[in-house]
Formats: sequence, C-alpha cells, structure tokens
Amino acid sequence: MDIIPFMIELLTVGVLTGFLSGFFGIGGGTILVPLLLMLGYDTKTAIGISVVQMVFGSIFGSYLNHKKGTLDVAMIAIIGAGGFVGALLSGYITSLFSNRTLEIFFLLFATFALFRLFMPVKEDAVEKDVNKLLLFGIGIFIGMMSITIGVGGSIMLVPILVGFLHVKLNKAISAGLFFVVFSSISGLISHTLEGHIDFKSGIIVGIASLVGVYVGIYFKDKVQTPLQKKLIVIFYVFIVIYLAKRVFING
Repeated sequence: MDIIPFMIELLTVGVLTGFLSGFFGIGGGTILVPLLLMLGYDTKTAIGISVVQMVFGSIFGSYLNHKKGTLDVAMIAIIGAGGFVGALLSGYITSLFSNRTLEIFFLLFATFALFRLFMPVKEDAVEKDVNKLLLFGIGIFIGMMSITIGVGGSIMLVPILVGFLHVKLNKAISAGLFFVVFSSISGLISHTLEGHIDFKSGIIVGIASLVGVYVGIYFKDKVQTPLQKKLIVIFYVFIVIYLAKRVFING
C-alpha cells in the first residue's frame, strides 16, 4: 500500500521541519510549505498543514526555551496578542488569492528573509523600551501577513527585535518562536473556517516535528551565532531557488 511510504514522508518532513524550527527560531512554515509542495499538496492545503505544525512546534519549543531561561514572556506577550488579532484574518485573505499568487508571495517573503540576514545588527546596544501600542500594531501586521502564506512570522519579528530594539539574538529567536504560538493558534481557527486544513496530515507532521524541535533547540544553544547565520543563509538560498523554479519555470 502507498500509505506506508506516505506516512514515512510525512514523519520525515515533520522531524526536519521541527529541527529547523527549533534551531533557527522559526515557525517551520518557511521549510514545510515548500516541502509539502514537493510532495504534491496544493498551496492552500500546504499552508493549512503548516499552520497545524506551527501550533505543535511553537508551543513545545517555547516550553523548552522557558525551561532554559531564554524566553522573556513579558516582552513578547503584547506583540503576540497583536499577532493573534492579525492572524484571525489570514484564512480569509488566503482564500482571496490563487495558488500561483500565493506561491509568488511566498517567494517574495523567502527572498526578503534571505536578504535581511545580510543586514548588519548591533547586538551590544542597550535594549530599548518601546510604546506598547506600537508593539501591538507590529504584532497585528506580522500575524496577518505571515499566517496568510503559512509562516509563523518570527522571521519578520526577529530582525525587528534585534535591529531596532537591540534584543540579543538568542533571546530574540526564543521570543520569535513564542510569537508563533499566538499567530498559529489564531491562524488555525481562521484557516479551519475557510476549509484549508488537512488535520490528518497536519497532526502527523506536527507530532513528528516535536522530536525535531527538541533536537534543534539543543543544538541552537551549542552553536555560535556566526555558524548559525551561515547555515540559515544556505537554507534560504535553497528555498528561494526552488520557489523561483516552481513559479517562473514550472508555472
């Protein structure tokens, strides 16, 4: 039967996604959506499965980060609340666009994520105290835009925390993953209402991702920042090349 290879594929994808989520502090959608597209899922279903995985991975990963003392709950709670509000609109927004248009959006997002890695940051500056209403607004925008294409939003939030608020990178990565808890739960509600969720595949991938998240967070705290940055650059280069080929050549 084809069910066994199918299960193995989903379990492998889940573990890999979880590892990258924990190691890089991302929601997992940036790698999961392209992988699901490779397996033959349509774009909207891939986004829905990604949202399910993000719920599993972000909650477990944030729990582990909290135990390690790298999670500042108070700092991210306001942005997270905004992310929850913004992500409530994501399912509706996703339904407005074709699969090809969503893939183009995802390509633009991945390209942005790649280029922002080359932007200089000042990790030794004093952490800023920012207006809470502004933080809430930032959360709304990131939650709405990111969950629409099946990513958690941490890849947008981390450079804001490090580059503008001068939060230490390791702390910002933990905060970014915690933000995904808010945005993904809200996104799950929204995408369920729009019929984008394949719960069977999503739960399999989500549970498998927990193993990867545990290993990823372990290595995140062992690897120095320069090496971590090089690895994530390689990761995004691969994603951008694949999506560009899919959109401009195969499309």
